[in-house]
Order: sequence, then structure tokens, then C-alpha cells
Amino acid sequence: MENVYHVPVMLHECMDALAIKPDGVYVDVTFGGGGHSREILKRLGPKGKLFAFDQDPDALENAIDDPRFTLIHQNFRFLKNSLRLEGVRSVDGILADLGVSSHQFDAADRGFSIRFDADLDMRMDQVGDLDAKSLLATYSEEDLHRIFGMYGEIMNAKSLAKTIVTARLAQPIQTVAELKEVIQRMVPKGKEHKYHAQVFQALRIEVNRELEALQEFLLQTVDVLHVEGRLAVMSYHSLEDRLVKNFMAKGKFKGEVEKDFFGNEIKPFHVLSRKAITASAQELVVNNRSRSAKLRIAEKLDLS
Repeated sequence: MENVYHVPVMLHECMDALAIKPDGVYVDVTFGGGGHSREILKRLGPKGKLFAFDQDPDALENAIDDPRFTLIHQNFRFLKNSLRLEGVRSVDGILADLGVSSHQFDAADRGFSIRFDADLDMRMDQVGDLDAKSLLATYSEEDLHRIFGMYGEIMNAKSLAKTIVTARLAQPIQTVAELKEVIQRMVPKGKEHKYHAQVFQALRIEVNRELEALQEFLLQTVDVLHVEGRLAVMSYHSLEDRLVKNFMAKGKFKGEVEKDFFGNEIKPFHVLSRKAITASAQELVVNNRSRSAKLRIAEKLDLS
């Protein structure tokens, strides 16, 4: 099932980034089809341990039958407490692949993809209260403008928001086809696919509170990693990448690095990837999903 689910992006680069020790403890916070996790297990000895997180119930079907492996059915924003419940206080490496798995795009009924008509759902966990159709029904014009502009980086976000608010007065927008119909006039000619993808990205990020979850997760990595432990994060759009880059470089999401009384910088990580690592030409040919992926790596500093 794993291959249909999701071909792991930059698999070897991610393994190099983690610098896996055979008896180490590692965390894959975005399990999905388990491609990265299987590769980590291959490199672990009998005493090594791997914990994986995924909030999507579909991912549980891919659980790996291995005594060294534990799958935690949670969003990675609960990293620290979930590991504590497993009796784990610190780990040697954490990997996050922030892309939506191909499986989620290919499961027509999940409403993630512009290729199928389906209910506008887009919840990663299938239990949250907010799905895409209720967002489109209840958000103010101002809030819709904000999410389309910020998360979708859509040029005409303001008119798009107005179009949706006007259309929903006549009838609710509940399916992928209905949404495409409503926003048809907004879409630049010849750019249909890109525009729809940006609209769907914005809705998905808001429905799943993805950027908040990412920030909460990154902050917890400081406590969870051993000194010299590795953090490897692969992101797929500029908003995520900026958060990851700033956090690794400064230990915060905006502003300057904190300094102590003597002017020494106080930051939790040493950045190992000065520039983001991108997929090889070879991988781009075989795996289209790797096109926009950016991998950043950092090592935990001794803060004592």
C-alpha cells in the first residue's frame, strides 16, 4: 500500500540529515504511508526506537509491524506530551515532511483535490469541527480575504472573497464543483490549475490550522531533542519554509536573535543547511511532488 500512498520525497537526503545512530531514538512526525519511517528502521539496530505521528485515521492502516516502532495517532503539535506518555523525554532526531500525502489527494471523498467532485471537507483528522464547506459558509469577507491572500498568495484575494460571500447568499457552497463554478470568473485564463490549487491550499491550511500546529511543534523540538540531536524539516510553500528557516536560525519566528548580557546570541540550533536542500534532477523526473520541496536541517546546541 505504501507506494500508492506516497513516494517519500528526498528519502536519502532526509536520512543523511538525521545522521542515524543504530541505537538512537527517532521521531517521524508525519508518518503518512510510512516511506521515511521504513527507511529509518532499516538503519536502526535492535536497540533503536522509532516513534511516528499521524492524525489521519487512514495512515493507521500503514502501521509497521516491528517491535522498535510505535505509531501515535496525534497531530505533531502534541509532540512533547505524547512522547512523555510513552516514557520518552528526549530523542536523537526528528523528521517532518509537511506535504499532504498523495493518498489524501487521491482519495476523492476527502475533498482535498480539484480533480474530483466531492464534499468540501479537507480535514486531515476527520474529527475536527471545521471543514472547508463550513468555513466557506461562516467566515466573514474580511477573513476569507486574509486566508486567500496569506495562505494561497492569490493576487485577487479581495474580489475572490467578495464573490464567495455574494454567491453563498443564494445557496451554500458544499462541493468542489460548486466552488469551482462560483469562482469561475475570478480565474485567470490559462492559469486554472494553479489558481484552483492556491485556493485549495488556503482552505486546507486554515481548516487544519497548519501554520499554528507547525509553530507549536517547532517550539517543542527544543525540549525534545538531545544536545547534537538533529531536526530535519521539509516544507512545500514559502510560508512554512519561512517559519522553519527563522526558527532554526533564531529560535523564534520573527524579530532578531535574543542576546545575553555579554552580547552572545542565545539560540537553540546550529543550522547545517545554509541554503535549503532541493530534490535532485533525477528525482524531479520520477516524483513530481518533490518539485517544491525544501529541506532544512539543524543541530541542537548545548544551552546549559
